[in-house]
Amino acid sequence: MAGITLDGVTKIFPDGTEAVVDLDLQIDDGEFMVLVGPSGCGKTTGLRMVAGLEDITRGTVRIGDRVVNGLPPKDRDVAMVFQNYALYPHMSVYDNMAFALKIRKMGRREIERRVKDAARILGMMEFLQRKPKSLSGGQRQRVAMGRAIVREPQAFLMDEPLSNLDAKLRVQMRAEIARIQADLGVTTIYVTHDQTEAMTMGDRVAVIKKGHLQQVDAPQILYDRPVNLFVAGFIGSPAMNMVEASLTRDDGSLYVGFGSHRLEIDPEAIGERPTLGRYAGRRVVVGIRPEDIEDVSIAAGAPPERRLATRVDLREALGSEVLAYFSVDAPPVLTEDTKELARDLGTSEDLEDLAQQRQSIFVARLDPRTGAREGQQMELAVDTSRLHFFDPEDGLAIRGA
Repeated sequence: MAGITLDGVTKIFPDGTEAVVDLDLQIDDGEFMVLVGPSGCGKTTGLRMVAGLEDITRGTVRIGDRVVNGLPPKDRDVAMVFQNYALYPHMSVYDNMAFALKIRKMGRREIERRVKDAARILGMMEFLQRKPKSLSGGQRQRVAMGRAIVREPQAFLMDEPLSNLDAKLRVQMRAEIARIQADLGVTTIYVTHDQTEAMTMGDRVAVIKKGHLQQVDAPQILYDRPVNLFVAGFIGSPAMNMVEASLTRDDGSLYVGFGSHRLEIDPEAIGERPTLGRYAGRRVVVGIRPEDIEDVSIAAGAPPERRLATRVDLREALGSEVLAYFSVDAPPVLTEDTKELARDLGTSEDLEDLAQQRQSIFVARLDPRTGAREGQQMELAVDTSRLHFFDPEDGLAIRGA
């Protein structure tokens, strides 16, 4: 096993496109690192440079103690798992898993040991003599995993391996991959566009935008302490509500105002952001997670200065929760970060329309006992100890000194 280090790694294609720019990343020995970001952000290109499938324009990649920039893929001692399984249809599961070992002229007994060990880990022992056409999508993905496992590499490199599976099977397989990786202890870089996969699988998650690393941290830290608007908006489902707002000081308390709404900021939120008070009298971007908004009739004791009066535009009952959508009479945030997020979701035109109307759409994740109904006026309580604040000029989180 070995750690992987990317030091200033950059990829510029012949047409001048900068796919990855000065990527610095340290993946520890045995760590499960997830690269996540919108389509075209450079995460797969970064992975392919580690694998040796893309040339490195500048920078250094180390696997263990070796600089591997000039090594061909076969000499890097890594195993890749792709989104298409690329199984040989005429070969049995056993032969598909054993093929790379046979090419390396490994002994028959050692091949058999490795294939059967991998099959046991994957729960595929009874399928070893079957052909790929008789397997389900999940089973084929296990065979692809098996081909990587039998090589006993220093690192696994996985490029959206679950993207071809249906939703239910994806949930099952991501748990399986995380379990297998933990059992084997092999350093793993996993690329995905799905932030739920990233949050549930990775020891750490690296968020990438347009080839630039935005933040790398444990999943919960990314969620609770995003460094900028892009990370805040990309991590979380439903996404964080964001709106332009103003900070005012009144009788020793700080308030955030947007449209016709005014919320008193909890002292806990202020204590965690020593520089927030400097923004009094200035514009900020305020972010509110959907789960930090609740029906006042359920969140008993919420003071009036921490409530939003609104009308429910859309109600989605999901059994364990209710998502309530409502309009706020304040313009949405229009920055490079929020525009990039909208492009990724295909909602760029919606964002522009809302900006012209000076309206923002919020979503609240409510207790299923809520009486909220479409078209109904209601009051919502906001946990203002968990508000997020960003500088509207550079999009950075407002936090320490």
